[in-house]
Amino acid sequence: MVPGIEKGSASVDSGHARLHELGYKQELKRDLSLVSNFAFTFSIISVLTGLTTLYNTGLTYGGPVSFAYGWLIAGAFTMFVGLSMSEICSSYPTSGGLYYWSAKLAGPGWAPFASWITGWFNIVGQWAVTTSVDYSLAQVISVIILLSTGGKNGGGYEASKYVVIGIHGAILLLHAIINSLPITLLSFFGQLAAAWNLVGVFVLMILIPTVATERASGKFVFTHFNTDNGEGINSKVYIFVLGLLMSQYTLVGYDASAHMTEETKSADKNGPRGIISSIGISIIVGWGYILGITFAVTNISDLLDEDNDAGGYAIAEIFYQVFKSRYGTGVGGIICLGVVAVAIFFCGMSSVTSNSRMAYAFSRDGAMPFSSIWHKVNNQEVPINAVWLSAFISFCMALTSLGSSVAFQAMVSIATIGLYIAYALPIFFRVTLARKSFIPGPFNLGRYGILVGWIAVLWVATISVLFSLPVSYPITNETLNYTPVAVGCLFILVIACWIFSARHWFRGTTIASFCYLQFFPPPYDIDGWGPHAYIQMLAETGNGNQSSATNVNLANVHQSELQTFSFLGCPLVHLFFQL
Repeated sequence: MVPGIEKGSASVDSGHARLHELGYKQELKRDLSLVSNFAFTFSIISVLTGLTTLYNTGLTYGGPVSFAYGWLIAGAFTMFVGLSMSEICSSYPTSGGLYYWSAKLAGPGWAPFASWITGWFNIVGQWAVTTSVDYSLAQVISVIILLSTGGKNGGGYEASKYVVIGIHGAILLLHAIINSLPITLLSFFGQLAAAWNLVGVFVLMILIPTVATERASGKFVFTHFNTDNGEGINSKVYIFVLGLLMSQYTLVGYDASAHMTEETKSADKNGPRGIISSIGISIIVGWGYILGITFAVTNISDLLDEDNDAGGYAIAEIFYQVFKSRYGTGVGGIICLGVVAVAIFFCGMSSVTSNSRMAYAFSRDGAMPFSSIWHKVNNQEVPINAVWLSAFISFCMALTSLGSSVAFQAMVSIATIGLYIAYALPIFFRVTLARKSFIPGPFNLGRYGILVGWIAVLWVATISVLFSLPVSYPITNETLNYTPVAVGCLFILVIACWIFSARHWFRGTTIASFCYLQFFPPPYDIDGWGPHAYIQMLAETGNGNQSSATNVNLANVHQSELQTFSFLGCPLVHLFFQL
């Protein structure tokens, strides 16, 4: 019988059963509840992380109006993306997530290519997110040190770029160590992270405007539009669009719920719930946080001035001056900044968790160099090698900051656009190639699935163009927006690898999965046996007393062999098990 599923058992976890139907055996420990799944994703979205680190961007491009309304616009369209992803996640609850979905939805002809391009955009985008988050934390820590030692105007210590990268490396090391712990302990940290983010948002959104001796009016918060950006841009529409970057960057990373499905109970139901709930709650509390902090803003130009005590770090300056103006000392503001720093730390921790599960799944299907190393799990059922690989690559990506800030910004720009392209591809295949063949899971959008999907795809296409526009004029080597360059280079590299190598050996997903879904729905498995179980056995190399005939390496099977196996082997296996 299929390993892990007992004959006659009525209590088999639905996510566990569905994973076997899709052609994979359970290797990771399935111990996460809906709350734990939500916690990891909510911690990755982390409104305290995104809104704090990009508050300067929002102030520069539009200010309060971009905050109040841009957040809601980006949040609404993000929910459309999340709903479409949730519907697909319910049908295919695997750690591979997006790339696996693309393979199944694109059909047998396009499956390998669709899976390849989606997977690489997804995993590189995730690494870029981890790089960006942990580097942002290193910068926040350096600002805390600066303010704690007197501030920029008081002779405070200003960390060099080498100190910042050293802090970044130490943070990644801690994240790798934490992610090497058993999933039960990691689940505790995930729930603690969610609680910290949630409580932290409410504390800061109430505390800061309450302590402030001077507050902005409601009219300022909801109607003031800052056009004094110093970037040579005067068009209000253009400015508002650039202000959306803060909101859209923050609302990213919710694919983590999908990557954690193989460790989540009833994943076909709780995976989608994790995605939707994390986005919805983030939109609500994030809006409250933005408005609460903005009520303490009285002079935008002073906050953005690089010569202020926080060195131009707007939110740090707000926190510091709010407490200093009332109590004569900015210690309270430094403590508040510490609350944000802990939230960012948890965000990076959860990001490494998601990275490692994606790397584990992608290498399980043979897509990564040295795949046999990265998909191994230890005795605690943790993909330990994938954890350390993700931390190492994120550190290497951050090293570009030592050579050029422009190169570093180009690298981390993949975090938003690259990830959203990976989000949109399976949705696009769902509303086009798989429009009629898609079989929904327990969570589905019914007749609205196609409409919601198209809205999601068009939104991603729109932001991909908008965020590639210049952010400053005149355009020079230092002001050029290198986002399209970075994303374009990634695309060329991925396509080149496909043309010259991967198309000869990468099949997207296992033959067992492909064959099974093409010909037989789950009912054809009888008491744990059937086409799926037999083909799964073929996929397990060198185990037990299997004959050499069953010891096949599926990653090395060519397309012609795949077609022969699919259209000849599967019916024969089906006939055998019906006799």
